[in-house]
Amino acid sequence: MLTNKSLSSSVGQGRRGGKPAGRSALHAFWKANQLRLAPWLFLAPGILMFLLYVIIPIFQSMNISFYAWDGLGEKEFVGLSNYVELMDDEAFYTSLKNNIIWLVLYMLAIPAGLFVALFLNQNVRGIRIYKSLFFFPFVISQVVVGLVFAWFYDPSYGLLNIVLGKLGFDPIAVLADERFVTYGIIVAGLWPQTAYCMILYLTGLNAVDPEQIEAGRLDNAKGWRMLWYIILPQLKPATFIAVVVTVIGALRSFDLISIMTDGGPWGSSRVLAFYMYEQAFSEYGFRMGYGAAIAVVLFAIMMVYITGFLYKMYRDERGH
Repeated sequence: MLTNKSLSSSVGQGRRGGKPAGRSALHAFWKANQLRLAPWLFLAPGILMFLLYVIIPIFQSMNISFYAWDGLGEKEFVGLSNYVELMDDEAFYTSLKNNIIWLVLYMLAIPAGLFVALFLNQNVRGIRIYKSLFFFPFVISQVVVGLVFAWFYDPSYGLLNIVLGKLGFDPIAVLADERFVTYGIIVAGLWPQTAYCMILYLTGLNAVDPEQIEAGRLDNAKGWRMLWYIILPQLKPATFIAVVVTVIGALRSFDLISIMTDGGPWGSSRVLAFYMYEQAFSEYGFRMGYGAAIAVVLFAIMMVYITGFLYKMYRDERGH
């Protein structure tokens, strides 16, 4: 039989020589669930940053939209007054209309990027030079893009009006004409956005299964039929990313408008993001609550559009 002294001595040795019970249980749990837990540990920093800088600010903006606040003083709860005021704000409707135009025309970047990628996805002499030229708009700043197109549209010495003059047309002040200003800025934005979509599709084309292409050729599929039935179905992931990024880019357009027109002439080129900035941070009165209400409306439009596209993709996948 073990005496009390020997028993306590053996327990002490176990504590000193072996692992504590809690630590060994944790080690066993990690061993049993390592493959399941490891991805979440790697994702944890990104998820934390996303919550901290995206999700939480969204709910903070929604909360601020119910207040009248200048950003420094006391908040005054006004309920839905900011949203009611939006319904009678002519500048808001102008910005909303321009955002819809941006959203529709900006989608041209997706098919344009696809066809440029198809052109560049071939092994011919000098193709790397062409790829560099088409890739260039993506790597330069939007500020530079805005300045380049502002010079391009200049009615006195811009390249556009020099060409129009050679063809016998009168010069057009694109950025000073309410009829053309929004379309002129959208063209400037399509230049780098097309390059971005091109990069996505070039990456997707590298993953296209060559066996399916050969099978399509055996079935006499070529040209548009090859593109529609063989290549495009394999480019769905690239198309999804291109649509989401293009929609977000169209709805949050700000920098080009700020550089090229500053919302003019007479506010005709405003979009919701720029109008939100004017109301919340400019000399118009630092109306943080009203600016937050505009931001909430913009976020709702973005979510409706992207959710609809996600649902369509999900329905198509289930149909297959």
